[in-house]
Amino acid sequence: MSSYQAYKKNVLKDPEIKAEYEALEPEFDIIQALIDARLQQHLTQKELSGRTGITQADISRIENGTRNPSLNMIKKLAKALNMQLKLEFIPVSAKNKN
Repeated sequence: MSSYQAYKKNVLKDPEIKAEYEALEPEFDIIQALIDARLQQHLTQKELSGRTGITQADISRIENGTRNPSLNMIKKLAKALNMQLKLEFIPVSAKNKN
């Protein structure tokens, strides 16, 4: 387990921090999915910028969580990564079972 994962596991023992983290989890999931897809294709942020017309600075901001992308921007990123965008509404009870 990485030191970050150990730190995260320890910090999330605090119910207040865990609640805040869970409230932001969809944003974290989008960020991680974008980073993973870009890295799997061996693309730099600059190369992805060239494919999308989104500035490299904005891609960086999205990836570090300081820019909240619109749905249209996410669709543009998915298309540039040759990926299908899938948005789901999952019942809370089903999510808690995972």
